[in-house]
Amino acid sequence: MKNLLIQTAARTGLVDAEQLARFLEENEGRGRLDEILLGCPYFTEDVILKLFAEALGWDYLPEVSEKSVPSEFIENVPATYSQHHFLVGIKPKEDNGELTVVLSRPLDTNTLDNVSKMTGMAVKPAVSTRAAITAVIDVAYEQRNTVIEEVAEELDSQNLDELVGEASGSDDLLDVVNRPPVIRLVNDILFRALQLRASDIHVHPYETKIQIRYRIDGILYDVLTLNRNVLPLITSRIKVMAGMDIAERRMPQDGRSSVRLGQREVDLRVSTVPTSFGERSVLRLLDKSTGVFALEELGLWPDDLEKLDALLHRAHGVIFVTGPTGSGKSTSLYAYLNRINSAEKNVLTIEDPIEYQLEGISQIQVASKKGMTFATSLRHVLRQDPDVIMVGEVRDIETARMAIQSSLTGHLVFSTLHTNDSAGAVSRLLDLGVEPYLVSSSVIAIIAQRLVRRICPECRQPTEPQENDLRMLGLDSPEAIKDAAFYLGTGCERCFQTGYRGRTGIYEVMLIDEQIQELIYKQETAGRIKRHALDTGMQTLRMDGARKVLAGITTASEVLRVTQADVV
Repeated sequence: MKNLLIQTAARTGLVDAEQLARFLEENEGRGRLDEILLGCPYFTEDVILKLFAEALGWDYLPEVSEKSVPSEFIENVPATYSQHHFLVGIKPKEDNGELTVVLSRPLDTNTLDNVSKMTGMAVKPAVSTRAAITAVIDVAYEQRNTVIEEVAEELDSQNLDELVGEASGSDDLLDVVNRPPVIRLVNDILFRALQLRASDIHVHPYETKIQIRYRIDGILYDVLTLNRNVLPLITSRIKVMAGMDIAERRMPQDGRSSVRLGQREVDLRVSTVPTSFGERSVLRLLDKSTGVFALEELGLWPDDLEKLDALLHRAHGVIFVTGPTGSGKSTSLYAYLNRINSAEKNVLTIEDPIEYQLEGISQIQVASKKGMTFATSLRHVLRQDPDVIMVGEVRDIETARMAIQSSLTGHLVFSTLHTNDSAGAVSRLLDLGVEPYLVSSSVIAIIAQRLVRRICPECRQPTEPQENDLRMLGLDSPEAIKDAAFYLGTGCERCFQTGYRGRTGIYEVMLIDEQIQELIYKQETAGRIKRHALDTGMQTLRMDGARKVLAGITTASEVLRVTQADVV
């Protein structure tokens, strides 16, 4: 083999034949030939693999498509085996019942025999890089069908008492081989949730059944019904994963965990509460691989994006983001911080909890039980010489005052409030007890937002909107809908038969000008402030939603679902 590689190098010129011969001579007997060469500092991995392919008459594949991985391979070869040996099976172009096994270590012939035995198919080798194979393993195994019902039935038929002690930790959701049924069931529930892009999993006990529900794009769906008897097992497994006390069943508990799906890292926030029919569990899924959104990805129109960009470069002032729970406020704040994060600025955040790690930014976790509240944390943060501060939420007068006074001493402060619209945030601050002169002199902008579901691009079809919906959106004049195309998703596998896939934001950006400052100082009503903002060109949430309907991004019914009528 050594001589064959040197001759191939001389014939093809892929690598310097003399350098290769010298390196092989120096490392004689130090291990298997392919492993020695793949660890060689002189040659890249792809060049060595091309050399082996040429010498052995195999194919070298620069890329591997996950669509070419057959179900026979996924069902019979465990994901952990593929990951450990860096191999994947694909169907060759001419379908002759043979399986092409793509290797990253060409001389690992034992694995070829093992894959042949597992699948019951004749195998033919090919080579590709570790990165290409790893990427395709993760995606291919994520597409497999989870047979949750079968595992649930298997669990029902077992002696439940024996299985409680088997609820031990599991690293990778793809690793389901030889796992106890309860672990496989919970892993499959998590796995299916990630396949469907769910943000939350609800385990809801009833008198005679357990209902598993997923929140997808903000809407809850029933996806699975299980036997009532398996509730203690599922709850115990979830508690073990989250580091909670499995013996405590009469008090609410919170915990957190982390699971892997191939190369993806997913954080779990777990909450359990006792109900009349047993413990109810809710798991919040935070997929770290999605990362932080860029400002341009939030769904802002160019005019609002321009206003916001100007605000982010201000030296001081308070910017409030408002909206109900689950309206994307944290995502927006992370995008803002990501835009202004630079070597010249000291950026600190106070959060509860820290949802995503931001590079170059110091993030502080609130711990109320230890006396580390938003207000006390903010007091200490001010001694850290910050330029920009993000306060997760203003909940009380002390935090509100501290945030506002921080801006008056030359800091740019971001925070959130729970109010229906931008003008309502002013009333909320005044109701908390903040003096009108402090609010008017410090707040520079209030951004209200909601999330609307996007029409699924795979199954979207032109449609005629209902006149009543158009009237409620203020689009009842012929000029308003001139040249507009309206769409509706008919439902497909990609969108879970909902007609929607993914979400985008709708925004109401209220800049605080001199007139609004005066209105705040005089303690005018939120309606009066909103009227002035509208007169100076502000778009309300419903108006922004109507623009997205006209652009074919979402539907009229979706905008009406998340917004209120504009009454001023």
